[in-house]
Amino acid sequence: MAMGDMLTLSEAAAALGVSERRAQQMAENGQITRVARGLFDRASVERHRAERGTGLTRSWAEQTAWGAIAMLSNAAPLGLGDTQTYRLRATLREITDPTDLAIRLRDRATVTTWSGHRSVTDRIRQDLVVPGRKRIGLVENDTLVDGYIHTDDVHALVRRNRLRQDTTGTITLRITGMDIDFVKYLAAFNRTLAAVDAATSLDPRERGVGEQVLVGRLELFRENSRR
Repeated sequence: MAMGDMLTLSEAAAALGVSERRAQQMAENGQITRVARGLFDRASVERHRAERGTGLTRSWAEQTAWGAIAMLSNAAPLGLGDTQTYRLRATLREITDPTDLAIRLRDRATVTTWSGHRSVTDRIRQDLVVPGRKRIGLVENDTLVDGYIHTDDVHALVRRNRLRQDTTGTITLRITGMDIDFVKYLAAFNRTLAAVDAATSLDPRERGVGEQVLVGRLELFRENSRR
């Protein structure tokens, strides 16, 4: 790993907006990756910052996050009671910042990256729910895999395809406990889920596209709520 791919403890802490002690705790908890004494993997720090921000915005529980995505997709949420649904609708009407929204939705899945032989790429893609970059106007990259998989199916997929966890890997598994058929339904319904994924991309252009789509979905949600 080249030095440009690593951050010192003070650099990692500054990027995350936390103390050096907190950054060390995050490495111990597996939230960011320590590659050597006092050195941290830059990609893991940048991904954590993109997904979780540096502020105090609280994320929603997994089922609530999927409920919000369903509402923004103009679909019925799964598994939320009437009171939860009412409160979530009220909260969504107040959100205007797509970054704030993306952070609240971060616990819909645990994002992990892996490496594997290029021959398994297409096979893995078929086993995942892939919202698709084309849905929001981005070009598909056949060398990358990025999709959702149920928690119960991860171990078998990793073993079957001999994957190894790698912070710079080209295979992104978004691991969720939500009913995977419901995730598949939302991914196919419209472009909301694809936009949510893009809004936490490490690529500034992709992130901008995702955020722009989310702004539109939030505006449409508020408009429909007034009817």
